[in-house]
Formats: sequence, structure tokens, C-alpha cells
Amino acid sequence: MATTPLQINRRSANIVEGKSRAPNRSMYYAMGYEESDFKKPMVGVANGHSTITPCNSGLQKLADAAIEGIEEAGGNAQVFGTPTISDGMAMGTEGMKYSLVSREVISDCIETCVGGQWMDGVLVVGGCDKNMPGGMMGMLRANVPAIYVYGGTILPGRYKGQDLNIVSVFEAVGQNAAGNMSDEDLLEIEKRAIPGTGSCGGMYTANTMSSAFEALGMSLPYSSTMANPHDEKQNSAKESAKVLIEAIKKDLKPRDIVTKKAIENAVAVIMATGGSTNAVLHFLAIAHTAEVDWTIDDFERMRKKVPVICDLKPSGKYLAVDLHNAGGIPQVMKVLLKAGLLHGDAMTITGQTIEEVLKDVPDVPRADQDVIRPIDKPMYAEGHLAILKGNLSPEGAVAKITGLKNPVITGPARVFDDEQSALAAILAGKIKAGDVMVLRYLGPKGGPGMPEMLAPTGALIGAGLGESVGLITDGRFSGGTWGMVVGHVAPEAYAGGTIAFVNEGDSITIDAHELKLELNVPEAEIAKRREGWKAPAPRYTRGVQAKFAFNASSASSGAVLDKY
Repeated sequence: MATTPLQINRRSANIVEGKSRAPNRSMYYAMGYEESDFKKPMVGVANGHSTITPCNSGLQKLADAAIEGIEEAGGNAQVFGTPTISDGMAMGTEGMKYSLVSREVISDCIETCVGGQWMDGVLVVGGCDKNMPGGMMGMLRANVPAIYVYGGTILPGRYKGQDLNIVSVFEAVGQNAAGNMSDEDLLEIEKRAIPGTGSCGGMYTANTMSSAFEALGMSLPYSSTMANPHDEKQNSAKESAKVLIEAIKKDLKPRDIVTKKAIENAVAVIMATGGSTNAVLHFLAIAHTAEVDWTIDDFERMRKKVPVICDLKPSGKYLAVDLHNAGGIPQVMKVLLKAGLLHGDAMTITGQTIEEVLKDVPDVPRADQDVIRPIDKPMYAEGHLAILKGNLSPEGAVAKITGLKNPVITGPARVFDDEQSALAAILAGKIKAGDVMVLRYLGPKGGPGMPEMLAPTGALIGAGLGESVGLITDGRFSGGTWGMVVGHVAPEAYAGGTIAFVNEGDSITIDAHELKLELNVPEAEIAKRREGWKAPAPRYTRGVQAKFAFNASSASSGAVLDKY
């Protein structure tokens, strides 16, 4: 059946139907609209541009390209802003506690503008870590035709013949503190690690989520690994806008695309590329928003069947630009599809299935590159994001186990109730091989906001302790983290989880082979310590942090604010 303009424009049609709505048109005329515009779809452009961070400072050109694409395809672009917090810049400070909070703020912004202005569709442009899940959650809440335009990865820095990225700086701080790097080299690495616009260059959180969104079917093929400074990124943004107009005509909505099959495809790509631990938290939240049945145990189910086939930082050699040059996410997906590890019948925003999108992609990776491995020669036979359980984490905890010779340790607990004192202990040489650091009261409620621990983990790597010191926390880790680390411990300390009752010197076991996280203390002793315990006073009692702390669910269910 042919689609008429008013059927396409079901929301803006309300403006022109009936004399009672006539005053609404005046507001549009004030912005330069003409009579013919009221028959065009009203398309939101959620623009995450800001000069706060290099991740987002290159977004305006993409928003402009998207606006041009919308108008060329016969739509009206309605631009509104979304905020961002730079994880890399806020790391190690009180500001880091606003990072996860910003995921919710971004999703609220998108839902509010799309719903309040009764838009026909929305294109989200974002770059930094929480722009990605926040944008997707907002799109799913609004559930009008939508597409995600990733801002693009950064190009590598360079110093003394070595490629650099943001994690190079954090690890250099640890090397400098350990006396293994000069002050001059540290300063030069700081200056050169980030050469321009774009998101952190490894398979860290932003690139993990962009890759997953491409696999999810909500972004265009190849778009997730493009570099922000390159012209193809702007061209892709413009093409994304035109694809969105077609989706509006077909009434193809996010919840038609983001099904359980689609989430399995996204998680398969996360495992295959060695992606960030944050993907676990964010896809729990995305699935909750999409009303898809998905739990933390589903990640372990996927891990057992999907190998790591990409050699990417932080535990590997290459950056996202290298992955792009090797064939990008479509090549990764085609390898997985041929191995029976993807759902080829899952729908994408283009109106094609995954199998149709990938039909012209080679079945095997090119022989002249080693970023993407053949399925029979993987980096690791199983996925890297392990879900550990035990008396320390009955709801589950997340460990990234790639890059480790032996992901098992039993050692004495070194207990810290904040990040800063833990970092100071590492830099002062007080943490020794065999220790298990415990960083607590840093969960969704206790932090609040579940800050990332890149500063301590980067310092451990820099000090040469990445393989010999364990670290567990109810907080999160950066996508750039690797080592003997376990995050998202749930229940968190603030909620009375067992991690709150660990004493200095207690024996703790991290065993990624057996998927265990255990406090080696008798249950009777743990129960005794629990008696009379009270949660600390909240760190914030007003404002966005207080609201987040009050409403946040457990990390094991995505730390969402509307799980009632």
C-alpha cells in the first residue's frame, strides 16, 4: 500500500489537523517553516557536540551532514543537544561519579525532546562512552524510527616509534612512579597521546559500544570503526540520515530491531573483538529498556561459545583504525555468521537482514592482515568477559580475562573505601605481588555513580603488577583496563554486600577458570561482621547524584533507574 505524506508524518500531522491546533503552526513559522514543511517528517537530531572532550569536539560536522541528509531526503531536521562527561578527563576525580549518571541524563534528554515535540524519528550523534548507551536507551524509550551515528575513533598518537592512546598515559604514570620512566618521557606521552578529535582509540568502551550498535542493526555497516577526522565519517552521517527517512516511511522502529536475537549478535561481536567490561552493564540496561529478557548469566552463555578473534588493545596490539582497515565490523560479523554464531535473519535499520547486509563481505579475513583472525585460529577459544560468582558476588561480577597467563590468584586483602587512597598506596610502593586489592563503596549507590578505576589499574600495569596483583571492586573499570581485575561486584558494599565485610588481610580467591570470587572466611564470621552494620551516610543528599543513588538498581541488572 502506498504511504501518503500524512501517514508518514503522523506526529507533525497533529499540528495541521483542526483549527484548534492552528496556534502551534505559528511557532514553526517563526523558525522559517513554510506551508509545505508540514507535510514532511519532523526528524530530531540529538547532537552531542561539545568542546568538553575530544570525543565530542568533532561532532558538529557530523550533525551538519546529517541535517543536510535529512533535508535532501525530504524531512525537517529539529536539532537539540545532549550533554556529555569525559570519562578520560574525569578519571580519578569526584567528577568520574557523574559518568554513569550522564547515561541516564542523555537518555532522558532524548526521550523528553522526541516525546515532547512529537517527532517522527530521531538521529543520535554521540562520541564519548556514555553517549552510546544513553543514546540507545533514549531511542528505545521514544521508540520512533531511529539511527545511531557514532562520532568516530581517534587516530593514534606517536612517540619514539610507538603508537599511543589514552591508556598509554595512565600506564606511563605508573611507570614513572616506579622509576622506570623519566619525567620528560611522561610529559611527551601526555602531549602526544591524543592527537586530535575522536573517541579513545582501542577497543575501549566507546568503540566497543559503537561496534555492538552496528551488530545490533542500529548503525550503518562500517560506520563504527571510522576515524572522526576522515571524510568518510561525514559521508556516513549523511547517508545515515537518508536511511532514517526511509525507516520513517516504513515505520521501522528500534524495538522492531533490538530483539533478543539482535542483542545476541551484539554480544557475540563484543566477545569476538575483546570489548569493554562496561558493555555488560550497558547491555543489561539496553535490554531492560527494550523489554527484552536478558540477564547477566546470558553473557556467560555467550562467552562460552564465541571466541576472541581480534587482536585489539587494551590486551592486544591494534587500534580501531587498524580494525577498520582490516575489514571492520562487517568482516568480523561475516566470520561469525559463517561459523553459525550470528542470527542472519535479524533486522537492521536499512530494512535488510544481517545476512543481506553481509552478503558481499568475504567469508574469511584477508591474508595480508592479522587484526582479525580466522575462526579456527582465534586469540582465545572462548570469550573474555567472564561472570564470576561466589560469596563475594552472589549476583555476579565481571572479569576481563584476556591477556593473562593465569587468571587465578589467592592472596591477602588490601582494603580501601575509596579510589584515591588505593592509588596512593600503589604509587607509594605499598602494594606487593600476591595482594588482592579491594576497592569498595564505589557501586551505583555507594559511589554514587559507579566510577571507573582506570587510574589504579593503569598504575598497577605501569608498576609491573598487572599479572600478580588482584583487584576487585563494586565500581567499574575503563574499557582500557586489563589485568587481574574484577568489577561490578554485586550486591555492592553500600547495599550490604559481602564486599562490605572484608577485613584487611582476609584471604580472597579470584578464579576465572572456575568462575569463582570467594572470601575465604567462615560464613559464621561473615554473619557476625554483618550484625549491627549500617550503610554509610549518603555522599549526596540533593541533586542528580542523590537521585541516581536513591533509584539505581544493582549493577547485576544494569544500574538502571526505572526498575520498580
